[in-house]
Amino acid sequence: MLKRKIINNLIEWKNKKNKMCLLLKGARQVGKTYIIDIFCRENYSNYIYINFFEKPSYKDIFEGNLDIETICKQLNLLFPNTNLESPDTVLVLDEIQECPKAITALKFLSIAKKFDVIATGSLLGINYKEVASYPVGYIDHLEMHSLDFEEFCWANGINEESFKDLKTHLDTLKPIPEAIHNKMLELFKEYIVIGGMPNVVQEYVNTHNFQNVINMQKGILNDYENDIIKYAEGNEKIKIKNCFLSIPKQLSKDYKKFRYNLVEANGNSRKYANSLLWLNDANITSFCHNLGNLELPLEGNSKEDIFKVYMRDTGLLMAMLEDGYQQEIMNGNLGIYKGAIYENIVADIFTKNNKKLYYFEHNSTIEIDFIIKYQNILTAIEVKSSENTKSKSLKSLIINWNVQKGIKLSTKNISVISDKIINLPIYMAVFL
Repeated sequence: MLKRKIINNLIEWKNKKNKMCLLLKGARQVGKTYIIDIFCRENYSNYIYINFFEKPSYKDIFEGNLDIETICKQLNLLFPNTNLESPDTVLVLDEIQECPKAITALKFLSIAKKFDVIATGSLLGINYKEVASYPVGYIDHLEMHSLDFEEFCWANGINEESFKDLKTHLDTLKPIPEAIHNKMLELFKEYIVIGGMPNVVQEYVNTHNFQNVINMQKGILNDYENDIIKYAEGNEKIKIKNCFLSIPKQLSKDYKKFRYNLVEANGNSRKYANSLLWLNDANITSFCHNLGNLELPLEGNSKEDIFKVYMRDTGLLMAMLEDGYQQEIMNGNLGIYKGAIYENIVADIFTKNNKKLYYFEHNSTIEIDFIIKYQNILTAIEVKSSENTKSKSLKSLIINWNVQKGIKLSTKNISVISDKIINLPIYMAVFL
């Protein structure tokens, strides 16, 4: 069993005094059903599981009135051996995007507070228009991602205490012992190639067979394409698929701002903007918006129409590249993708830490990969795929702009470059 941090979030939700129905969303195959099943079996004595994809007939529960009495009557008929009056009961509505009326019913289930309710599903943001009345204000939200780097390390035998020890080096800025540093770099390269999809990680832990891993990743990518065909409407199907398939090409360029003409020769935002939003709503990709000004709050200074697009799981991005590229990454050869893979993994890490993504560029002379709020100050992050720790752009931002701290992420050990600029090993992005 892979250890997942989200279990702690689920326990916190269960212990809330005034909790509402929980809506757990995330991309396909990040482990939502598996983790909810474990959580419910360990924390409830009465557990009702409904999967609308496996058994579409369950939709009939929500076809009539949506008051709590009617819903309970339907549940009692289908699950006669479950005591709905017990406070230790949980109802799980899996793949709830398949039943829009069940989404509406979450409001009434939250108001009644008769038993706990957990709804899970993918592509939830895409079906809003099919929901008669979305239960705004009546849902507790939780987003699940594929395994982060720390969880990946746990799966590969690194314990929690070792990670706590790494964090102390960030606090003191003392270099990490070289043997540990090299081991972490090796694991980080594996994480880039394998990613965090639970079944893929488990296969790697069991077999260490990269070809099996790649085959599984390609299967997930095929599932994503099938989801596009299933859920997208009309002409959007081909446009979304073309945007999706263009991502490696977008990231192979030195200037990584998303360009519609790489999707189609005459492509433009009018034609493809909604297609990109679809991928983002499906938790397949993340936007990294350009900043007009370097000041807090970052959200207020972002340019909505200028952005980069990164994959949510870097292992899946790797599976979209040419065969054999995975081994090149393990050997440190990045080819035409240069630092793009490393940028994507940092974007992946920040997204899993619930950070919105921003970057900054000025007159094509300065481009900083990420701008974040770190320790309550404006911080510039530069990502390098090698040990090069020269920081001309970071120095310029600190001297000429409102940036108080610079962090360079590279394969080099911890070092202090100046009083405001430090270098950290790239795997320590998890602590930012």
